[in-house]
Amino acid sequence: MKAHVYVTLKTSVLDPQGQTIHNALRKIGYTDVAAVRQGKYFALTLADGLSPEAAQAQVERIAREVLTNPVIEEFTYRIE
Repeated sequence: MKAHVYVTLKTSVLDPQGQTIHNALRKIGYTDVAAVRQGKYFALTLADGLSPEAAQAQVERIAREVLTNPVIEEFTYRIE
């Protein structure tokens, strides 16, 4: 089982790297991109035999306690 965790800055937090990428895209002709927010991606391989409920609880705990700074970041995930 794999878990894909996406960590991004909260919308209330300025994202200078995303803004820089957005400006660069506009300069090279990608004018249809309205905004860019950068983030981090983590791929977790979970142990075989873990129930879907246990996997969800573990991934949420790992994301909340280890992968994000809850003051400025938020996360989403999917499990396959």
